[in-house]
Formats: sequence, C-alpha cells, structure tokens
Amino acid sequence: MKEETEQSQGSGKALDMLHGPLLKKIIFFALPIAASSILQQLFNSADVAVAGRFAESGALAAVGSNSVLVSLFVNLFVGLSVGTNVVIAQYIGQKRTKEVGTVVHTSLLFSLICGLVMMVVGFALSRFLLVLVDTPEDVLERALIYLRIYCVGIIFIIPYNFGAAILRSIGDTRRPLYCLIASGILNICLNLLLVIVFHLGVAGVAIATVISNAFSASVVLYILCHENETIRLHWNRLQIHGAALKRIVQIGAPAALQSAVFSISNICIQTAINSFGSSAVAGMTAALNFESIGYYIVSAFAQTVVTFIGQNYGARQFGRCKKILRLCLAGGMIGAILVSFIFIFARSTVIRIFTVDPAEIEYAMTRFLYAMPFLFLTSTYEVVGSALRGMGKSTLPAVFTVLGTVVFRVIWIYAVFPLWNSFHALIIVYPVSWVLTGGLMILYYFWQQRKLFGKDLERPALAG
Repeated sequence: MKEETEQSQGSGKALDMLHGPLLKKIIFFALPIAASSILQQLFNSADVAVAGRFAESGALAAVGSNSVLVSLFVNLFVGLSVGTNVVIAQYIGQKRTKEVGTVVHTSLLFSLICGLVMMVVGFALSRFLLVLVDTPEDVLERALIYLRIYCVGIIFIIPYNFGAAILRSIGDTRRPLYCLIASGILNICLNLLLVIVFHLGVAGVAIATVISNAFSASVVLYILCHENETIRLHWNRLQIHGAALKRIVQIGAPAALQSAVFSISNICIQTAINSFGSSAVAGMTAALNFESIGYYIVSAFAQTVVTFIGQNYGARQFGRCKKILRLCLAGGMIGAILVSFIFIFARSTVIRIFTVDPAEIEYAMTRFLYAMPFLFLTSTYEVVGSALRGMGKSTLPAVFTVLGTVVFRVIWIYAVFPLWNSFHALIIVYPVSWVLTGGLMILYYFWQQRKLFGKDLERPALAG
C-alpha cells in the first residue's frame, strides 16, 4: 500500500502523508518552506540594506514605499496558487492521479496568462498607486522607477509560485528551497554589482530582483519538465480545462481575495505611516524585515497544514486531520515566539544593519516593542484557516480574515487614529486585530469539525 501511494504521487521526492507518524514528516515538510521564505526575506532585506547603506539618500524609503504594493501583486496569486495545492493534494489522497496532470497544465497556463496581465496593469498604474498610498514627494520618482522595473518581473513570480505549489502538493519542499538559495545568492551579487559598482541606485536593486525571479521561475519549470509523469509539465499540453480551473478558483479565489484585501488594508496603514514622513517609512521597512521572519515560520506551518490535511481529508482520514492541525498550530506558535524573543532582545544591534539614522531607529523600535511580542497570535488564523482550506472550506475563512485584519484595521485608522494621532496607535492595531481574527477562525473551525467529521472523527488511518 505504501509503495502504491508513493508511486501515485508521481515523484521520487514525494512524501507519504497518509501513513505513519506525523510529527517528523510535518517538521521536515515545514522547515524547507520556512527556510525558503526566510531566505527570500533575507535576500529582499539585502535589497533594503544595499539601498539604505550604499545607494543615494532616500533610497531606503523609496524601496520601502513599494512594500505594500508589491505584496498586493504577489499575494493575490500566491493565494490563488493555494487552490492548485489543495486540488492536487485531494486528488492524491483519493488516488485520482489522472486528474492531477490536467490540474498541473491548467494551473501553469493560467499562471502565465495572469503574469502577463499583471505585468502590463502594474506597469501602467504604477504612478497612480504610489500617489494613492501617499508616497512622500521626495522619494516618489525613485519609488516609481523601482515599481515599474519590479512589475516586469511579475511574469516570472506568478509561474514560480504555482510551480512551487505543485511540488508542495506531493510533499517536495526541498527543491523550491534550493532554487531560492541559488536565486537569492544571484540577487545579492547583482545588488552589489549594480548599486556599488555601476551606481544604478534604486534601479539597480529592482533589476537584480527581476533577474533573480526569472532564474527561480526557470529552474522550477525545468524541474517540472523532468518530473515523473503524474505532475510532469509538457509544454504542448498546456490548456485551460474548465472543470479543473473552476475547482482551483473555488478554493484559491477566496484566499487570493483575502490576500489582496489584506494588502489593501496595509496600503491604508502605509498611507497613515507615510504621513509621518520618510523616516517613519524607512524605520517601518527596517523593522518589518525582522518581524517577517517570524511570520514566515507561521506561514510555513500554514502551508504544511493545507497540504497534509488536503491529502488526508481526501482519503477521509479525519482523525489524522485533527492531529495535523494541533501539531502545525503548536509549531507555528513556538517558532514565532522564539524568533520574536531573539529579535526583541537584540533589537538595538540588528536594526543598525539597515539604518544608523536616529529618527528611523526610533520608529523601528516602536514596531519591535508593540507588535512583535504578539506575533505568535497570527497562527490562530493563518494555520487554522489553512486547515479549513485543506478541507475545501475557503470562503468563510477568507471572510473572517478580511473582517478581522482588514475591515477592523480600516475602521481603526479612520476612527481611532485621528483621536489618538501617534505612531504607537498605528502599531497597536496589529495585535488587537490578530486576537479578533484568531477568535473568529477558531470558533468556525470547531463548528466545521463537528459538521464535516461527525462520527468519523476517530476513523483509523489507511492500512499500510
């Protein structure tokens, strides 16, 4: 039975998620995802560090002003790629391997089309979007250069994320990690070359990012072209299959909408931050580089739970689904707590990696002390919401996340912030919204657990 399962997953790199102990498999699945995201963040931090220390004055704020817009573009389709992950994982759990190839080719063609559309739209609307978020006038033109060049690379970013989602659906998280390591090293080398040697400033940082994204996308697509037949990419078979796309969109669209609206709420917050000037933008950008590392650990366990539960829910192994959620929730919380403690303790030292400006440091310290201690709370909605998506329940988790982390934050900005007009008031909205969103998500999960699992909750695992 075990051999049959591994063969059905179509790759020697596949991980058997349906049999045996879970803890070790979850850790070995999640760690490469966390490492990939953290390395990607570190490489992005290299962009910020090079801009802040080696480029012209204001370059750090110019790059930082784009952060929420870049997140809006990327998260929209990272969320949509969740649909591909879940659909393939459920088909594997159900041993419907013939349908997997249809999903693979539909997903990748769809990602290429989306990448082309987003590249054109993003380039055309760059100035409008930067003005919309109230980018400081003294860095607007440089921020525009960065965003327009970055938009050229979107055509590579989206296929990479869909390709990585396909590999994760069969349990392969290591090769996307190796791909990011290589592209990140390339990014750093190009940053140093283009900024320090050729003095291209913000443009050099953006060009380096585009080239490294093109490299990572090429490598992932090459891997898929040489996979075993179940998930192998055949360029001549690229076709949009209506039924497959419908399933992908049904699960992925709510997650994508959630990510997009979440980014819009961050745009509102960014607009409020921008009102404090370029020092606040730079300080916030520097602090987020460290906070993001803790969040990416949470996100890794969220991506793990959606794949593991996707396969086990497809196989109707409901008892394992419940255990998977407990382990992933604990992993996300513990990881975030450890990372937050380390950075809070060393905050005076690490923040100077990015800036030595006293005003920028003061704003960064506020973010460290008012938000980072509560970062572990994001697990309550990220991991639990992903568990629900793995069971095919994607709409209401997205609604709850939008209510808690978007609507609430927008109300805070326009109702509370004017009364308490300080940088501290902006930062406090984060932990408060995390508590609200997590509470809603946990209550909904327990309701769905009783409804979907019922008497089969303790059903034993498949033999093997």
